[in-house]
Amino acid sequence: MSQRNINALFKPKSVAVIGASNGDKKAGKGLMKNLLSSGFSGPIMPVTPNYTSVLGVLAYPSIADLPMVPDLAVVCTHANKVLGIIEQLADIGCKVAVIMASGMEQLLCDTNSDVNVLEQIKAIAKAKGMRILGPNSLGMILPPIGLNASLAHTGAQNGKIAFVSQSAAICTTVLDWANNKGIGFSSFISLGDAADLDFDELIDYLGRDSKTSAILLYIDSISEKQHFLSAARAASHNKPILVIKSGRSNEGMQAAMLHTGGTAGNDAVYEAAFRRAGMLRVEDLVDLFAAVESLAHSAPLKGERLAIISNGGGPAVLAADELIIKGGKLAKLSQQTISALDAVLPSTWSRQNPVDLMGDAASERYAKALEIVMNDENCDAVLVLHSPSLLGESQQIADALIDTIKLHPKRNQLNILTNWSGEDSAYVARKLFNQASIPTYRTPEGAIRAFMHMVEFRRNQKLLQEIPESIPANIPTNSELARQLLQQAQANQQLEIETHQAAPILAAYGLNTIQTEFIECNDDVQSMAQQAINAANAIGYPVALKVQSKDVMYKSDVHGVVLNLSSDEDVANATESVLRRVKQANPRARIEGIIIQKMALTAGAQELRVAVINDGVFGLAICLGEGGSDWDPTRDAAVALPPLNMSLARYMVIQALKSNKLRDRHLPLGLKMTPLCVMLTQLSHLVIDCPEINGIDINPVLAAGDNITLLDVRLSLNPLGQVPTNRLAIQPYPKELEETVTLKNNLKVMLRPILPEDEPKHMDFDNSLSDEDRYKRYFGVRAKMTHEEMAVLTQIDYSREMAFIATMFDDKGDEITLGAVRASIDPDNTEAEFAMAVRSNYQGVGLGRALLEKLIRYYKHNDTQVLTGFTMFENRSMANLAKSLGFDVSFDMEEQLIKMDMKLK
Repeated sequence: MSQRNINALFKPKSVAVIGASNGDKKAGKGLMKNLLSSGFSGPIMPVTPNYTSVLGVLAYPSIADLPMVPDLAVVCTHANKVLGIIEQLADIGCKVAVIMASGMEQLLCDTNSDVNVLEQIKAIAKAKGMRILGPNSLGMILPPIGLNASLAHTGAQNGKIAFVSQSAAICTTVLDWANNKGIGFSSFISLGDAADLDFDELIDYLGRDSKTSAILLYIDSISEKQHFLSAARAASHNKPILVIKSGRSNEGMQAAMLHTGGTAGNDAVYEAAFRRAGMLRVEDLVDLFAAVESLAHSAPLKGERLAIISNGGGPAVLAADELIIKGGKLAKLSQQTISALDAVLPSTWSRQNPVDLMGDAASERYAKALEIVMNDENCDAVLVLHSPSLLGESQQIADALIDTIKLHPKRNQLNILTNWSGEDSAYVARKLFNQASIPTYRTPEGAIRAFMHMVEFRRNQKLLQEIPESIPANIPTNSELARQLLQQAQANQQLEIETHQAAPILAAYGLNTIQTEFIECNDDVQSMAQQAINAANAIGYPVALKVQSKDVMYKSDVHGVVLNLSSDEDVANATESVLRRVKQANPRARIEGIIIQKMALTAGAQELRVAVINDGVFGLAICLGEGGSDWDPTRDAAVALPPLNMSLARYMVIQALKSNKLRDRHLPLGLKMTPLCVMLTQLSHLVIDCPEINGIDINPVLAAGDNITLLDVRLSLNPLGQVPTNRLAIQPYPKELEETVTLKNNLKVMLRPILPEDEPKHMDFDNSLSDEDRYKRYFGVRAKMTHEEMAVLTQIDYSREMAFIATMFDDKGDEITLGAVRASIDPDNTEAEFAMAVRSNYQGVGLGRALLEKLIRYYKHNDTQVLTGFTMFENRSMANLAKSLGFDVSFDMEEQLIKMDMKLK
């Protein structure tokens, strides 16, 4: 997430073109032509020994001959020359280089080295602080500063959308379409193979860029999962991020890997990651274009209720069908609106939404109907449809609607979309809507899909701000016991654990398994049968008997399961028959033993399947579905990334139900949301707390109302001492940072990181501050926090900010927040800026000191260089506290602020 020298990428003041040329069909000529024609105001310096000038601009024979150090250098040469060029650029202090050539990973630095040219380029650039865009990059276009440093066939118009793509071909396609639609960009960047600059750093910059209102991404693969998700989650709080991801199929995934050289990851896990980051995924370029259209011309949705106006019933029905199928909402017109429409429409009009204006509707009827519908408080958005008619007023109707929208007082509160169907008769009208910044689409379905993109983004934002429910207090969590048992298995080189051994590990997290006994296999079948009988009597009939073999994936496929055994004779016969049938089905199978298990009472309950898989890109992922012998967790299940809380688990279950990966069969003891979410959340805690776990398969999970039972469990473990790095894509709650301190008044308080569940208590804390304390904390008078504002403060990304709160329990046993200190850090981990507040009646007892000392320790351990803060002149007590802890305190007379700085390294 480093932002070093990234300003030079987006705001270069000078450009050098290495390999500039006058030769036709040469990259160096195309690049110079684009630079010179785009209006860039800074120096453009071609470098080539072959020409004295390129396209009329004085050329320099070498990099050493340049009259100044360029901020940006574009390298247009063959791959075998790039290493020497990068060395020279780094030596003179060039900040950013764009490499257009590819294939450097196949070139060795020399015959005596196994280091390839690309690795050496990255090492040189890192050592000298130079950034690399590419290789295999088409370049970039920055319309706000008139820079076209690309090999694109055309330039880009100025706008507020940023586009970043790993595919050069997708870049040129999107560019061509956008120019035709009159849609502009704040930046247009071809990422190429992303050897250095990657999605995460660009998203970090663009998320803060005032010129950018939305970000579009084309992704083949992700390499830095944690940084990518962290940057995307931060940026999506402020602006929509839309992503199109290739490799939806296995074959497509392999093609994407060949294209970018990335790591293979499963598409369903990518989908879960995008959703978790608040991003909106579109399936194809058609959807991407529709999304761009809506983002370029629409205000954020205030609601989801859509009204449809049309001059034909068929297109209106198609639009309504698509809306409902996609999960949208038709607005219910008010009686006042229906009465007003009665006065201007034919008596045969539909008298409901969709509003059918009839086929002879001309411009006046359209304009009056739109004005009336826009006045309806039940409508959040309006889609206007037009099909070609004998009247031939396509253009006139468009003009009338544009005027109506411009003059309407609610023009900035409602989202207006249009669909002018047809080609020749609709072309001019669609151009008029483009010029008026009103989204327009070729088909009713396309318009609805674009509207639903906005709806999904709005829903994602609400999900990100939802207050999670806490897990019931009686649910145990004993990570020490679980880890101890797992490490014992590792020490015994047992990397597969079955139900009977997993039971105490799962029980440590309140996860219920069925009572199970294991009988080790030996040559004496009669002895095994007797042990099985003894186990069955200890457990209590009825029981199930199952074979245990690593060579058997699905026990039922080899008749390795016998259910409902109700007597000693049944158990003895089942033992003999199961061992015989498994050997007949697979003579090479090695049988470890048999399992005797209490029969679960399945009447009225529903069987589910849950798995934890290890994805090649995003690490651990949790899957929920219904199972089956050919079950593929990333095809047949809803997928979510840990850590889960109750809200995220609930969203996962809803996703599973909506996508039919899980069906509520309405059984008497079937699915119940809360216990299912508790189970998923505790499973998430288990895999987070226990890095020994590499994967889990639970098949089946028996959902019987409030009771969730894990019937058949298999844990796979990492070898002892071989925990994968970055096994989690999202940093979980750092429980290890919890501590108890004693204040001057002998009050014991807990200092811990803030949690999303703390929002109600944190709202009470903020409201408890005195007017004076609020004035000092917020540098002025401010209203009470909204839910949306408080969600941002409590649902933090621990990898880029930290907030410690001090809590205690009151006389009623309720936890209350006494104080808070928080700091956000720049992406380079250079400087963290803190702010702090303490309840008025708990000031002066050392609470502020304890909180600030904890923050200092945290950022020292985090290798941050500087901790800084600001306070008002009136807040001398804060300044005195900071000074006593070693901060340098200075006064800014112009801003009337006290600045506090501490060098941590």
